[in-house]
Order: sequence, then C-alpha cells, then structure tokens
Amino acid sequence: MSTHNFAARPVGDGPEPDSSPNPFRKDFPVLERTVHGKPLVYLDNAATTQKPREVIEAVERYYASNCANVHRGLHLLSAEATVAFEGARERIRQFINAPSISEIVFTSGTSAAINLVAYSFGRRFVREGDDVVITEMEHHSNIVPWQLLCERSGANLRVVPINDDGEMELDRYEQLLGPRTRIVAVTHTSNALGTRNPLSRIIESAHSVGASVLVDAAQAMAHEIVDVSKLGCDFLAFSGHKMLGPTGVGVLYGRYDLLEAMPPFLGGGEMIERVSFEGTTFKAPPSRFEAGTPDIAGVIGLGAAVDYLTRAGLDRIAGHDTELLAYATARLSEVPGLRMVGTAKDKSSILSFNLAQVHSHDVGQWLDGDGVAVRAGHHCAQPVMDRFGVSSTVRASLACYNTREDVDALVRALLKTIEVMS
Repeated sequence: MSTHNFAARPVGDGPEPDSSPNPFRKDFPVLERTVHGKPLVYLDNAATTQKPREVIEAVERYYASNCANVHRGLHLLSAEATVAFEGARERIRQFINAPSISEIVFTSGTSAAINLVAYSFGRRFVREGDDVVITEMEHHSNIVPWQLLCERSGANLRVVPINDDGEMELDRYEQLLGPRTRIVAVTHTSNALGTRNPLSRIIESAHSVGASVLVDAAQAMAHEIVDVSKLGCDFLAFSGHKMLGPTGVGVLYGRYDLLEAMPPFLGGGEMIERVSFEGTTFKAPPSRFEAGTPDIAGVIGLGAAVDYLTRAGLDRIAGHDTELLAYATARLSEVPGLRMVGTAKDKSSILSFNLAQVHSHDVGQWLDGDGVAVRAGHHCAQPVMDRFGVSSTVRASLACYNTREDVDALVRALLKTIEVMS
C-alpha cells in the first residue's frame, strides 16, 4: 500500500516541510480544541491516543441503544450486545492474525494481561530454581509481575542489559537462556526509548531452549502490523487506549494449548462450568479468564478502533510514522543543549530527551503553556532512567494524526523555553 506525506508549515530552517493534508485529523474531535488559547498540539500518544469519532459513537451507541449484559440474557438487548461484543473479538483476532477466537482474552489492559500470565502461567509452569528473563528497557508492568512471581515461586529473575543507544545486548540475552528458562517477557517497542526489538530472533532463541515468550505490544498496535502467527510468540498483550480505543480495556493473546493448561486468575461469574461447596469446575479459554461482567462498551469501542486502523492501513500509518520521526529527529537536533535518550537504529515514533539545565517537569509545563502536550517523568521505566543516569525525560510521541506542523510547534516552544529559563 502506498504511503503519503502529511501536512506541515515550515518554521525557520530545517528539513523541507510537506504541504499534503493529513487525512486523519478531521476524524479526531479533540484536535479541534484550544489549550491556554493555543491550538492543541497533542504529542503524548505513548501514554494514551486520542479517539476517532467512530470509536466515540460506537461506545455511545451501545449505552444509548442496546445496553445490556452479554452472554446469559434471553432478551433482545442482551442478544444484540453479545453479537457486538463477540464480533469485536473476531475482528481483533483477524487484526493480529490469531488462529482462533478462543485465544483472545479480554482484560482491563496490558498490565492486567501480563499479570494474568505471570500468575496463571507461573503457577502452572514455573518452579524454584527456574529462570524468568526480562530486559532492562521494560515498562514497570513487565517487571513487577515477574518479580512477584519469582518471590512466590523461588525462580530467578534474569535481566538483559541494554547498550548506550538503548538496544538489547542480544549476545548477552542468548547467554542468559538455558534449560531452566521458562518464560521470556519482552517489549515490542520501548515506551521510554522508542526502541523496536528484533522479536523474530528473540523468540527463536527462547524457543530453542524450550521457553515461552510474552510480548508487550502496547506501543506497537497503532503503528504497524503485529501478526502473532508470523512472530510465533506464545503470548501478546496490548491496551485499547494506546491504539485509538477506549481506556480500561485490553487484550491477551495466548496460544490455546498454554491457556488451556493454565488455572484461572480471577474467580466469579461467567468463568465457571459448575459451582458447588464441594468444588468448582471452569470453562475453557477464553471464558476461564474473563470472570464477571466485562467492559462491554470498551470492547465494542476497541472493535471500532480496530476497524478504523484496518481501513486506514497500518502500512500507510507506518510509512507516515517513519517519515515524521525522521523529520522530528532532525528538527530536535537543532535545539541547543538537547540530549536525546534512546538512539536505536530501529526506532518507533517516540522521542525522549532532556534540555541542559532545565528539569523535564519544567519543560513539560512550559510546553503546555504553548498548547503542546508531552509527557515528562520516568514513564514507568525507572530502570531505563537509571541506565542513562537521569531521573526523568521529556517524551514527545507521535501518532497517525500528527504532522510536521506539530513538530515545528514543539521546536518553537522548546526554543522559547530555553530563552525564558536561561
């Protein structure tokens, strides 16, 4: 599929801007608003993306027209809600190319999905003396659940270091693997650095020693095609709100034979076959892992987000992201005293940086005054901050609706911040 360049107007010297209009901006109502009297420039997409109108309307339509619980109702509203809910499961299955809808488990987000695997897979497969392998670049959500598992089980947590560019040290990773490695948990794309990991090699190496692999794909789903059948991963976790969908909903893909062998994570309605005081039997996946009333509206909204991304074309979005990242990297290199944190050769559209002599929180507040929304802090990745000798960074993260003009506004605001703070 062909890619398109997207709109911007030049500000000072720098790479040649593009005069083509961005075809997505009109679909996102929030981008029409102002902040502190300035047009909103939203560059906090790694934290959460904005929502297209059709996602908002899908959620509203459920609440306005067929709000009912799913699966067990005999009335029409429940039947309609169930069709919409399970229809979203099928579209998500297609979106990631999973073999079966029974491998698509709805959760409250990436964190819940990882915790589910750490608890249930860990309870079934991880024993004292086994190894769990993660990397130094992981989000806290892909660190803490494994620490808790190791504390419970007596397993060892092995951490793969990263180099000065923010890339995994692959030779060291392969040295850490062995016959006691039970699971490797690795991010697809670092939320703090933008690094995209070489998953094919990582997964192949893990499988060669009999280990399973969980991929945290939270930062990837809105930017490129993620095909679980092609990757060959055993688990994949992602969140709706980072891929144009609602908050409070996410997905765990799990290989069916593993899910079938895993005990429940939460107990309650929907996940049982038969309950008595003498004992309980449980349904097959995915129901086994979906106790209680799910976020029905969120799942329906996530289905609408998948429809939007599918229609937009992830190849097209990936082309846009690559071009805009290159433009942004070049423009930020013009800012005096700016240090980029995360310079991997293979990067997604995340730019973390600091300004000399200005705390990242001060930078974030000054940028907000100019209508530019970024994230400032440790990004739930304190080990990454420790690795680079900083307490925090400013993070500008891009999405399909961002433009070169947005980048130019960021650079203008940074230069203004330096002038004011110096």
